[in-house]
Amino acid sequence: MAISDVQIKGSYYYIYDENGKKISSLSTTNGELLDFGTDFLILEKGSYYYTYNDDAKKINSLSTTNGEFRNASGNSFNLKKGSYIYTYDRNCKKTGSRIA
Repeated sequence: MAISDVQIKGSYYYIYDENGKKISSLSTTNGELLDFGTDFLILEKGSYYYTYNDDAKKINSLSTTNGEFRNASGNSFNLKKGSYIYTYDRNCKKTGSRIA
């Protein structure tokens, strides 16, 4: 199911599908919402990035030492470290890199 929106209400993130229907919720204690892609959210807590699926289940995590968060789009997200942009999939596996 595709995620079309994520809204913060009180102490929860509410995840909505492409029809505007709430499909799940996730406590804000899990971290700060950075962005979301087609079928995942990315949150930061402490020194880790955490990815969650549309059912609010944790997928994986990645240390923030891998780079500064840039954006999420489709099925991936980008981190910048030094003069490079690194692309990771929702499972936090590096899929590519390029010069920034």
